[in-house]
Amino acid sequence: MSYFRNLARATRGFSRALLGVPSGRGYDASGYGRRLAAWVETNSAINELLSTEGEELRRRSRALVRKNGWATSAQDSYVANAVGTGIKPQSLHPDEEIRKRIDKAWSISVDEFDSDGLTDFYGLEALALREIFEGGEVLGRFRPRRSSDGLFVPLQLQLLEAEHLPLRYNTNNGNNPVRAGIEFTPWGKREAYHMYSEHPGSGAMALTADYGQLKRVPASEVIHCFQPLRAGQYRGQPWLAPVMVTLYELDQFVDAVLVRQKLSNMFVGTQRLSNPDNQMFPEATGTGEIADAGTQPSEVQPGTILDIGGDEMNWNDPPDPAATFPDFLKVMLHAFASGAGIPYELITWDLREVNYSSMRAALLEFRRRVEQLQFNVLAFQFCRPIWRRWINDAVLAGVLPRPQNAEGWRDLYSVEWRTPKWAWVDPLKDVQAAVTEIRNGLSSRTAKIHETGYDPEQIDRERAQDNARDDALGLVSDSDPRKTQKAAAPTAEKPSEPDERETDDEATTAPRK
Repeated sequence: MSYFRNLARATRGFSRALLGVPSGRGYDASGYGRRLAAWVETNSAINELLSTEGEELRRRSRALVRKNGWATSAQDSYVANAVGTGIKPQSLHPDEEIRKRIDKAWSISVDEFDSDGLTDFYGLEALALREIFEGGEVLGRFRPRRSSDGLFVPLQLQLLEAEHLPLRYNTNNGNNPVRAGIEFTPWGKREAYHMYSEHPGSGAMALTADYGQLKRVPASEVIHCFQPLRAGQYRGQPWLAPVMVTLYELDQFVDAVLVRQKLSNMFVGTQRLSNPDNQMFPEATGTGEIADAGTQPSEVQPGTILDIGGDEMNWNDPPDPAATFPDFLKVMLHAFASGAGIPYELITWDLREVNYSSMRAALLEFRRRVEQLQFNVLAFQFCRPIWRRWINDAVLAGVLPRPQNAEGWRDLYSVEWRTPKWAWVDPLKDVQAAVTEIRNGLSSRTAKIHETGYDPEQIDRERAQDNARDDALGLVSDSDPRKTQKAAAPTAEKPSEPDERETDDEATTAPRK
């Protein structure tokens, strides 16, 4: 029998070789043998996947952020690290006077940007990132205002959730294709957005005259922000998509363990009585009558004893969750944190097994991801178009001078977006390292101030004001290098000893002349 089986195999291999069909797979992962028979994946484009499945992904992602503390913690960590107190602009206009006018005008407009009046511009940045994390994308619509509205620059921004732009709206508008609610020109430029005026999940939408109708909004009036993951992608994916199933099932598992522990600790034991006349707990039904043997109570409370008939008493032994549950939960939360791209400690606040070095290593990798998000998504997709539109409206309103040529406009648009400073556990070491880099020519004071999120010119002005005020009042401060010993350059001279007549405090605090 084995002879004929081997002969059939050899004949089959010979015939496949004659036909030019390879006898094996070059990659194990591309095969469909016994191990991979159930692994059948789609070859659909990312836009097709999001158009057909994106709405369900978004609903489930929003539900997890609403109901699950770990998902909420992940969202908060991203927002706190990427936005913090705000990604702030610093004008790079070559004219100092115009630069000051721009900075002053922006500082006033920051508080007026939100069309809902709930926060400032930097609060809108944080809200936008929350939407991108939770729903995969966020929409912003410019709201030009009249001069009578009293705004310094007559421009505001309204943030809209992604549901306003239907994922399954695919049609043609003349020669322009409309895909997932976005209208493109024949050469692929975004021309317009077809949006609902009200949120489709709002009951107020049914009360509007144009219920269910889409409005065409020019692309120049809309900001669309999301993190692109594949080439040609034009709608965003919720960030929890890769770990959504894991987190949902983990949440169900934790609930099951809690319920099991609760029920196990409610039952004291079970009562077995063969004679119904010998009830240990009469009136179990609360009606004044003796309960029949085997009757279970309808309400479970702490200390419950079930009467299941018999002559003996069995005491309950509740399971101990401390045996395997904590280790399992930790492993699963590590898997969730890895998929979400956030250190485990930032999600759970479990710092029992970390030290300074390990925590810093984890934060460095996380902050590399955050920096990529700050500049590739938030600064480029959100802040940059808002800045350019605000400059245009400020010029039209007479707040800023009108440039005479294209180069003048480029100078007005020129800006650097400063991200908030990231503090470490031991800031003294970071300050000492920065001082060493500056003194050894590896960096500049301006660059180091930029890293902290502050404006070097503002710092210099404030220092000059402090020194002038100290001089006027006759004050001496250690921060004024003009009146303290200079320790920047090493010297071979032996430092002078303090005057013996001075007290210890005077010798250590009084400046040397």
